[in-house]
This record gives sequence, C-alpha cells and structure tokens, in this order.
Amino acid sequence: MKLPATFENLIEDATKLNLYKKLVSQLNKDFLYANIDLDFDEDILPTSLKLLLQDTVYRLIQEKFTEYLNLLYIIDVPEHQIKALDGNDALQLSENVSFLILKREWQKVWFRHQYS
Repeated sequence: MKLPATFENLIEDATKLNLYKKLVSQLNKDFLYANIDLDFDEDILPTSLKLLLQDTVYRLIQEKFTEYLNLLYIIDVPEHQIKALDGNDALQLSENVSFLILKREWQKVWFRHQYS
C-alpha cells in the first residue's frame, strides 16, 4: 500500500474506492474509544472534516495534552512520525498531526477493505 502524500490525495483515494464514509466512521470510533466528545457526521465534506479535526487536535494539544497523547495511542500513530514534527508552532503541528491521524485511519480502513 502506498500512503497518500497529501490530504487531497487521501480524500481522492478514499472517494475513488467508496471508502470515505468508512474513514469517517473509523475516526468516530477511535475518538469515542479515546473518550473525546467529537462525532463527525458521515456526510461531512472533506474540507470540513479537515478543519474540524485540526481544530480539535489544536485544542487537545493546548488544553488536554494527556487526552491528546491517549488519542494518538488509540489511533496508533507511529511515535517516530510525531517526534519528527516541529512542535514550535502549535497550529502547524495540529495540521501535521491531523494528517498523520487521517493517514493511519486510512490504513486501517484500506486494509480492512482489501482483506475482508
């Protein structure tokens, strides 16, 4: 599996394979497991999904860092990828982390689709 390099590529791949709703569903499931009160509507526009996810990650970094770390653990975002990010700008960090979250969730959905 070749992982998408941008948010747009990820959404394009998910839409092409009719897996966008499953991606949103997987996000909802993992946010629920992390006990974070966020529930995306399955018909949410990709741009809205991106902005809402970035805003949520930003707030978690700023206000609830333990919950942020728990979310990353539950989603299983690779630690080395998080450590490779520049943490000086929280807004940019939240954007980058949001993309890593979406990529990991996309992997889960794609593998489940391929091998079920």
